[in-house]
Amino acid sequence: MKKICIVGISGKLGQYMAQHALDRGFEVVGVCRARSVGKLDKFKERITVVPGATNDREVIKKAVAGCDGVLVVLVPWGVKQYSSGTAQAVLDHAPPAARLIFSCGWHITRDGQDVYSRTFITLVKIVTWLTRLLRVAEIDDQVEACKRIFASDTRWTVVRGSDLEEGESQGLPVWSRHVGDPILESNITRRVDFALFMVAAIENDELIHEAPAIVGCRTPSALAIKTGR
Repeated sequence: MKKICIVGISGKLGQYMAQHALDRGFEVVGVCRARSVGKLDKFKERITVVPGATNDREVIKKAVAGCDGVLVVLVPWGVKQYSSGTAQAVLDHAPPAARLIFSCGWHITRDGQDVYSRTFITLVKIVTWLTRLLRVAEIDDQVEACKRIFASDTRWTVVRGSDLEEGESQGLPVWSRHVGDPILESNITRRVDFALFMVAAIENDELIHEAPAIVGCRTPSALAIKTGR
C-alpha cells in the first residue's frame, strides 16, 4: 500500500484528492490548519491528520515521513511567503524517492514558451496587484515557489490547472506542455478531475519533471483534437 501526504487537505481540491487516494487503497496523511480539521469529519478513522500551517517545517517533516508521494496545494494566502515556504519544506523533508505533485494555475510558466491572451495577462496583473494591496495573497510568491520546485532534483510534477467548475467526474483531464496549445482552448476542468490528475500523477513517471497544463477531457477543445476536427 502506498502512503501519501496531502498538504492542504481541508479545501475542496484536497478533499477530492483524499477521496481519490482512498479509492485507490492509499494510506492518507493530511495537513491543514487546526481550525479546518472539522471539515474532514467524513474521513474520520480513514485518514491521519497533522494539524498546523502548511509552511511550518516541523509540521511538514512529521507529515511526510515515510510517504511515497506528497500532493501539495500551493496556495498564496497572506503576505508571509506561504507558497514558497510550503514548497521548500516539502522539498527539504520529503523522502528522496517520493513523488512530489504540486498544484497551481496556468499563470506559472516553466520555460517561457507558454502563450497567453492579453485578457489573461491583464487579469493576472490585476489580481496580483489587488491581493497584494489588500494583503490577502502573494501571487508572486507562488511563482517563486515553482521556481524552487523547477530547480529541484526531486521527483516533482507541477500540475497547472485551468479555470475550475464543480460537477461529476468526466475522467482524467488531457494536458499539454504549454498554454496556447489548441487542446487547452476551452479553459475549464472539473475540480474533481483536477484532483484525479494529481493523484494519478503519483504513479505516472512520464510526468516527472513536467509542468502539465490540463483541461477537461470532454471539453470542446479536447474533443476537437481527439476527433481531428
